[in-house]
Amino acid sequence: MKIYKSVAVSGAVLLLSASFLRAQDTAASQATSLEEMWKAAEMNNRRLNLSGLYLQQSKLEVLEARDRQLPELSLGGDIKLNSRFLVYNDGLFSSPQAVPVKSYGYGAGYSLNFNLFNGGKERIHIKMKQEEETRRQYEDQQQRNNLKYNIAVEYFDLYKFLYFRDFLNAEIAAENKQLSLIQSLHQNGVVLKSDVLRTSVKLSQLKLNLSDIEKKIEIKKQRLNVLMGRSQEQPLLIDYKNSHETEYIQDSDYEGYLHTALNQSPEFKMADSDIEWSELNIRQTKAARLPKISLYSTYNYTYPQISFYPYSNDLWGFGQTGIKVQFSIDNLYKSKHSVARARIINSETKEKAGIKEDEVSLQIKEAYLQQEQALESVKTAEENILKTTETLRVIRNSYLHQESLLTDLLEAENALLEARFNLTTAQTNVKLGRIRLLAIAGIL
Repeated sequence: MKIYKSVAVSGAVLLLSASFLRAQDTAASQATSLEEMWKAAEMNNRRLNLSGLYLQQSKLEVLEARDRQLPELSLGGDIKLNSRFLVYNDGLFSSPQAVPVKSYGYGAGYSLNFNLFNGGKERIHIKMKQEEETRRQYEDQQQRNNLKYNIAVEYFDLYKFLYFRDFLNAEIAAENKQLSLIQSLHQNGVVLKSDVLRTSVKLSQLKLNLSDIEKKIEIKKQRLNVLMGRSQEQPLLIDYKNSHETEYIQDSDYEGYLHTALNQSPEFKMADSDIEWSELNIRQTKAARLPKISLYSTYNYTYPQISFYPYSNDLWGFGQTGIKVQFSIDNLYKSKHSVARARIINSETKEKAGIKEDEVSLQIKEAYLQQEQALESVKTAEENILKTTETLRVIRNSYLHQESLLTDLLEAENALLEARFNLTTAQTNVKLGRIRLLAIAGIL
């Protein structure tokens, strides 16, 4: 009979273990990884959608600039009432001669104008619009880069807080057991009432800290949902205990990150695009000094014919085709200051590019040193956990033997909890530091 009971108990334990493992697998399968969050944000983030609309707008502006090179063709017509046609042969104060014309008239025709040469202004205008489109593309890349980094910051904050919650839950469970033990010792007259009160106070503080962490977790989940373009209250899980989010990232040295940034960063590409645009702007301003040559053609049907002598009450047609040349002399001196201003703008963009290079170099240096500091912090935190764990064991045993104070025990427990927090924070900083370096370099 005992054998059957043992078999039944073993079977129940196995079934419970299998159910627990299946529940863990289900939770892991429902968890959202950092890469999946990035993909969701690229599809649904509102700011990225707005950036895409800006990019479409810039492409249409290029097409509009090209349309300006097409010939101008218009059709027109009119209908009118004519007054009496009086001719003053002997002056205004003499008796006029009335020319017989119809009391009404109408006309219809076309007008064609084709720009042959305009100092290259239209062609330069197209290039400027193309450069603006290119800059929009770099802006879109930069925005995607920044969005990924912002998601990573929120993700690893959530990762850290989830670990903090686990630590606090474990600490609260351990403190409840310790409180029960101290209450028992107090009832037996071994410890003072103050020890019970101090332990209760610490337990209340731990529960308050846990409540604060729970709220922070909810805020981080809500922010991640917003960044992904999802409903703010949509459930969100991450598999923080089996996270391998940055294992694919290969570390590089400072010079490597800096070289990558100078060649691939959208920020530098935008600076180069600004310089190119400012140089085109100088050429565009100078083009105003050049002549404008155009081919034109017109033809109209008019009734009645009262434009040329002899006049006629018949329908008539007349047209012209030729080349027209215009040269604005005043632009020779008016454009002087405009060209000077365009050159100053070009110099400003070059200086801004130099400033941006210095800023990015400093940012990469700072992030790289912070990454090294985070790695050192991980080693220090791991060593501290070993030391504080042993210290806590010794003080707990000595307290139970009335060889140390409760204050020492509580301080040792707090030190171990803080060491665990510090280790998790350092590990999180290592993971986030790698992503930050990639974000600054513009290749995230």
